[in-house]
Amino acid sequence: MTSRLTKTVAGTLATAALLTFPLSAFAAVDQPTLSEAAVSRVHAPRGALVSAVPVAQLTAAQLDAAAVDFPGAPKSAYDVTAYRVVYRTIDHDGRPTTASGIIVLPDGRRGALTVAEYLHGTNPTKAAAASVDPASTDRLVTALFAGQGLVGVAPDYLGLGVGPGRHPYIDTKTETTASADLLLAARTFAARHGVVLKRDVLVTGFSQGGRASIAFGRALSRGEVGPFRLGEIRAVAGPYDLLRTELPAAFDGRLLPATASFYLAYLVTAWNRTVGLYDDPREAFQAPYASTVEGLFDGSHPGDEIVAGLPDSPEKLFTPAFIQRLKHPEGRLLRAIQSADTICRDWTPRVPVHLYSGTKDTDVVAANADACAASLRARGANVTVHSMGPVDHPGTAFAAYPEIIRAYARHA
Repeated sequence: MTSRLTKTVAGTLATAALLTFPLSAFAAVDQPTLSEAAVSRVHAPRGALVSAVPVAQLTAAQLDAAAVDFPGAPKSAYDVTAYRVVYRTIDHDGRPTTASGIIVLPDGRRGALTVAEYLHGTNPTKAAAASVDPASTDRLVTALFAGQGLVGVAPDYLGLGVGPGRHPYIDTKTETTASADLLLAARTFAARHGVVLKRDVLVTGFSQGGRASIAFGRALSRGEVGPFRLGEIRAVAGPYDLLRTELPAAFDGRLLPATASFYLAYLVTAWNRTVGLYDDPREAFQAPYASTVEGLFDGSHPGDEIVAGLPDSPEKLFTPAFIQRLKHPEGRLLRAIQSADTICRDWTPRVPVHLYSGTKDTDVVAANADACAASLRARGANVTVHSMGPVDHPGTAFAAYPEIIRAYARHA
């Protein structure tokens, strides 16, 4: 395995590893306790706050120092405190469960504040989630919004952080409900600190979170998240068009083969639990991977360990018959992909939508942004596609987030 491959999959895909900064920047990090993570109060409503513990405190100067790899990021105006929260939500089948996430408050600010909700990219490891990992870039980005005077909110999604079970990867339903229910929990939590959350929510996300932010924006626009409504969307490098763009790119050379192997292994094992793609792993995966691939994505393995357990191309991972299913989906797989792709096709945003892409992105090809923009514009939406130039997947985030933080700071 090359160092570049490790960086591409274990770092690029899991945004928690996009950059490294001193762990001391996040002070007094608490590890989750069993009681904190437990599924409790089963009959509590969605969005009910189960627990909240402080996990980090940063001065404005520490935030600025940590943001060195985000060139052009605006200087922070506030010290911030980050809290890990556990809250009530539902799983893919609508059953009660819990999830974790972070809420970051600007120190000293009270009254009515605007929320910037950040949705993270692909992460296969519970311990790498923003609510747990002190070196998480997702935690940093959320804190940078709070440093501008906003309330930063970031869900771990289901099955990551201290949430029970496995993560249902690229599951629009639970990405949306986990994001919505954390926002409701944040309203309760903020009130305890003298903060009232304004109605209009600023939404952003990277990679998996880029597409999730479009879906979450759709729910906000339809009035599905309590009193909140959509203020703006700025989505970065998201796989918005699976059927016509991202899946074909996994096999035609536009995605690095090893990267495609990682993404597809995660997607297929996750969708088998929610959609039902095979009865026996040997129907989808070749030996020896059929006996190990599901275990790699149980949430306990770091990205580099997963990469080491996978081959360097989808053709070596999947059976020939399953490769054909992925190239030419039909039946329940096709229906699931088509349902996932509705995020850009079945609603009309009434607020500005900004999509960011990089021309050298070999994880999520830039054509995804163009496809989503075309679909939304056809419905009358105001969509701007920002090409960040010849940058790869993490480079797109490094280039885009200074602009996004600056843009959202105007709402503070």
